[in-house]
Amino acid sequence: MKVVIDTNVLISALLFGGLPARLAAGWRTGAISPLVSTAIMNEYLRVLAYPKFRLTNKEITLLLTAEVLPWFKVIATPDGPPFVPDDPADDKFIWCALAGKAVWIISGDEHLLACAASPVPVVTPQAFLADHPE
Repeated sequence: MKVVIDTNVLISALLFGGLPARLAAGWRTGAISPLVSTAIMNEYLRVLAYPKFRLTNKEITLLLTAEVLPWFKVIATPDGPPFVPDDPADDKFIWCALAGKAVWIISGDEHLLACAASPVPVVTPQAFLADHPE
């Protein structure tokens, strides 16, 4: 099942465990197939480098090469129409989902979750895992 994982969910899954970490188990077993665009990957890198996470460049590289790149399919994603008026930077998640024919966008971002115009359903990790417990 193809999904797009928002940055906040990915960071939680990789660094903090808990419920979002179950998504990481899902991509490792092939239960979900995450899609990512270059723009999303750049955001992952930027956020992982935030000082509050105290990760070295080596640790960031290790996380990406061991936990993301082997499991996430990088796809070409053209810019599309605007969907998230309150935070246009979030449009990249919808564009990626559309380009890759994802079934879900998994996010904790309030703007994406409230985006009624999204042609791909946006759900929280909790809601996704309630419907897909594997």
